[in-house]
Amino acid sequence: MLTAIVGINWGDEGKGRMVDLLSQEYQVVARYQGGNNAGHTIYVEGEKFVLNLLPSGILRPSVTNILGPGMVIDIAHLRGEMERLAARGVKLSPENLRISGKAAICLPAHVRQDCLEEERLAGEKYGSTRRGIAPIYGDKYMKKALRMEDLLEPQRLERRLRQLLEWKNLLLERGYGAPGEDYDETLRWLRENGAPLRPYICDTGVYLEKAIAAGKDVLFEAQLGALRDIDYGIYPFTSSSTTLAAYAPIGAGIPGRKLERTIGVMKAYSTCVGEGPFTCELFGEQAEALREAGGEYGAATGRPRRVGPFDVPASRYGVRMQGADQLALTKLDVLSFLPEIPVCTQYTVDGVSTQDFPSGGSLERARPVVERLPGWGCDISSCRRWEELPAAARRYVEYLEEAVRCPIGYVSVGADRDAYIQR
Repeated sequence: MLTAIVGINWGDEGKGRMVDLLSQEYQVVARYQGGNNAGHTIYVEGEKFVLNLLPSGILRPSVTNILGPGMVIDIAHLRGEMERLAARGVKLSPENLRISGKAAICLPAHVRQDCLEEERLAGEKYGSTRRGIAPIYGDKYMKKALRMEDLLEPQRLERRLRQLLEWKNLLLERGYGAPGEDYDETLRWLRENGAPLRPYICDTGVYLEKAIAAGKDVLFEAQLGALRDIDYGIYPFTSSSTTLAAYAPIGAGIPGRKLERTIGVMKAYSTCVGEGPFTCELFGEQAEALREAGGEYGAATGRPRRVGPFDVPASRYGVRMQGADQLALTKLDVLSFLPEIPVCTQYTVDGVSTQDFPSGGSLERARPVVERLPGWGCDISSCRRWEELPAAARRYVEYLEEAVRCPIGYVSVGADRDAYIQR
């Protein structure tokens, strides 16, 4: 079985929690895009783990984890993430972690460029995490990037780094008026942080094909959500990679394979980190109450998330973009404090009602139409069977399921592994 777990909305839907849960049924978990610009938060027996680059199957000893060629990897960050997990007793070896030699390396120069550009944009900034993601993806598609496999060939690494920095410093010095990057310092950074990773670097495509031939099941893990996709998201306030399920086999290293199952993840309400249109956004005391109830702060950056009611047009669009066969609804328990549950059922754009998710200027002018459903007003975090949920909570789930036109198979009622209901 080849299954993708993907985000339906703006990201932060709880994909890591679902990957961790379902990885017990799979032998391989593969990240296929993005970098350390987002985080997956996982709770195991009350212990909190935040992962930025490592796949969310890393906490299960029997699972082999893949960092695919579609990713961009800050090797210093990855090294630190691995060391922190090892210090907490998580065993890492080339047997349970494999890194694609084709994945691009995010350098300190890319981080600097990202920060300089956000500062230049000032009031028109994109809301970047300032971790170099857009610059390294830009370099990748301009055929300038270093790749993980370059760490295995010292002379090639030195030659390609010199070529890269000669070009990059033209931009830093003459474009931004900033100091250029020092070749020797960057080479030291690459050697120091790359050396511990060298045993993990391989052709992940070859590994995955052999695993599939041996009858192993593969779970593909996405970062962010459909509305942050570079082509189909809220451009230009998107990520710089393809966050859609259709890219999963490509970004993992097996472009000739096809997915057999796609599970979309969406919250019981809406959240968004960063800039860009967020039609259903709440403000003031309502927003603060929901943000605090849900602990809505970015796992990668700690930034407060923008919050709002469940957004039907955005979620229906996300379901379609992801080709979701089934959905997981997370954080239903967070809404227990509300006497009534607001839902954004449609938009108005220039005075005209629409249930479709618009793009460009139309999305920026969209206004929410909100309806309210009865709340349930009690703690549901101990519920483990569908029948144990209050009737109003069941009706809310069924309402969302019908509204987005996709069955909801999992309902999360808490952060821990076992705090969910499978319908």
